[in-house]
Amino acid sequence: MAQTELMVNSREALGKGSARSLRREGLVPAVVYGKSFEPCALSVDPKALKKSISTEAGLNALITLKGDGPFNGQVVILKDMQVDPVVGTVLHADFQVIDLTAKVSVMVPIHPVGKSAGEKEGGNLSVIRHEIEVVCLPSAIPAAIDIDVTEMQIGDVFHVEDLQLGDGVEAPHDANFTILTVVGRMAEEAEEGEEVEEGVLAAEAAPAAGEE
Repeated sequence: MAQTELMVNSREALGKGSARSLRREGLVPAVVYGKSFEPCALSVDPKALKKSISTEAGLNALITLKGDGPFNGQVVILKDMQVDPVVGTVLHADFQVIDLTAKVSVMVPIHPVGKSAGEKEGGNLSVIRHEIEVVCLPSAIPAAIDIDVTEMQIGDVFHVEDLQLGDGVEAPHDANFTILTVVGRMAEEAEEGEEVEEGVLAAEAAPAAGEE
């Protein structure tokens, strides 16, 4: 997996007031932490941050931090990124230091490939899990997990145990959960009808205003 570099700066001031000041300056407050690594408070340019994850690997990109501090040269992954739901600006970022020789647990997106036979007959592809957890070496993290759905008929279900993952990549799970399925329109209409009926029953069961 290709690695990117990201210039960051250390910051001493902490707290909400400091974070707000950084954002007013157009910077993003961040923190880097990891096993046997003392956490460091950082600030980063949002454009540089977005560029570092604008690769095929996306949020799982391996990033080498650059700057004046103990974090310089550390390889990290973006563990969490808080984004303003209204304007889309980055509010905070968490970086985790990783060991390139040790396996990591990350979430990887599901990518259905093709159009299923069931869809061609009027059904719909229903993706239940848009991402799943995988465990592997950092260099083996897949950008996405492709699932060929072209042969799936209406009623077919694709489970986690059906995945064909690369060497050294595992998807830990306790149950053989559903990732995606092809459903017919009648099944969808019946499900919607059940939701409406449940809503009506709940409304009828609720006490009227003033009743105890």
